[in-house]
Amino acid sequence: MNVRSTSLITLSGGMLLSVFSLTGCMVGPKYKVPSAPAPPAYKEASPDAFKETADWHIAAPNDAVIRGAWWTVFNDAELNKLEPQVETANQTLKAADANLRAARANIRVQNADRYPTIGVSPLVQGERESANQPYFNSAIANNGEANLVVPLQVNYEVDLWGRIRRNIAAAKEESQATAADRQNVLLSLQSELALDYFELRSSDAEQKLLDDTVVQYQEALRVTSNRFSGGIAPKSDVTQAQTQLQAAKVQAADVAVQRAQFEHAIAILIGQPPASLTIPAAPISVELMPPVIPPGLPSQLLERRPDIAAAERRIAAANEQIGIARAAYFPTLSLSGLAGYQSTSITSLFTPSSFVYGLGPTLGETFFDGGRRRGVSEEAVAGYEQNAANYRQSVLTAYQQVEDNLVALRVLSDEARQQRQATASAVESERIFNNRYVGGVDTYLQVITAQTTALNNERNDIDILRRRMDATVLLIKVLGGGWDRTQLPAQ
Repeated sequence: MNVRSTSLITLSGGMLLSVFSLTGCMVGPKYKVPSAPAPPAYKEASPDAFKETADWHIAAPNDAVIRGAWWTVFNDAELNKLEPQVETANQTLKAADANLRAARANIRVQNADRYPTIGVSPLVQGERESANQPYFNSAIANNGEANLVVPLQVNYEVDLWGRIRRNIAAAKEESQATAADRQNVLLSLQSELALDYFELRSSDAEQKLLDDTVVQYQEALRVTSNRFSGGIAPKSDVTQAQTQLQAAKVQAADVAVQRAQFEHAIAILIGQPPASLTIPAAPISVELMPPVIPPGLPSQLLERRPDIAAAERRIAAANEQIGIARAAYFPTLSLSGLAGYQSTSITSLFTPSSFVYGLGPTLGETFFDGGRRRGVSEEAVAGYEQNAANYRQSVLTAYQQVEDNLVALRVLSDEARQQRQATASAVESERIFNNRYVGGVDTYLQVITAQTTALNNERNDIDILRRRMDATVLLIKVLGGGWDRTQLPAQ
């Protein structure tokens, strides 16, 4: 290789390397988070709702403290044992994890466009020309000789208008949205497990109540049978007592089915077949007070909900698409280079005289595309507006969900107090009517009415407590479960 060739190669290589680091301006709008309505306070929250408790603290925006184990506020050892298994074994969450890995891999795919592609494509070719072809020149014919080429090819697109950078940014923002989606899936699964768990414990309480009721009704049947045998009571008293007893047994069987189904649902949530999970019965007490969860301020909700964070990140990604669409209106600059060896013989292939190279830029501009770029640009703007509307709707829905559960907790608290009074009266009424029946004052029909009323009220006690626990779980869920935006992966 002569000195002139070496100098040209060095100069061309230096130009190519300097262009690799060249970046131009970025066309398209600069991203701003869309405004969303934020009332100063929740309508259904009491003043005490903004106070911190020993178990729950108001989340501050951008607070870096992770409070993922939100279920511990219920102080239930069995629930504390079950909940962590969701994150390690639930198959729906594993699918979300895979989706997140795919989104992160896409960042690497888009980031690769910042660098040149380098490849080699060796060629071994032989040919023979016909001596009988028109204008055949035997002096220059290449009959029977090989053509050996070993080229190293380099291609690079200069990101003059920010298309590549915006593609990378969009991939990062979509990855953040996918990470928030993953957290939302986890929170939903954990909440579903807590809801199923308190349904199961309510079933335990109902089962105990009905089992005790069956024992009570069996005693009532014994009393009526003795009175009938002694000629004091009619046969109808016995049949009515038998009906009450059998009805209570049927209700107990129904509750047993419900409990088994909730246990099966919990097994699936923690990634186990139903046959491998048995949760010992532990009736929930109607005297239990659900933990108080302060909702904080509405403005903080935007920082605490993973679904809202995902919606906001997708607006940012849609904003990048507008810039990508606008970059298509400007020229593209590509650089291509080739260096290698070419010879007709393997023995001389890698000699200086066989060295070949080429380097040149390509500037491209589309003058007419039938409105394609305009359509792509309008589509990108519409996509941004759609994502912005989805974001605002997510915010409004989040406010509604918080308000719904706040009012549910407030009303159910009053309802529980009134129901306990009603239950106490019904139980006392049952005792009075039973004594009056034994004393021969009232009929057994009045006893049955009192028994039914007392049982219904006691079951209502349990149901109201279940609804209060459910509303508490749902309030924690709609407040983000202790999550905040600082847990998103950094760009």
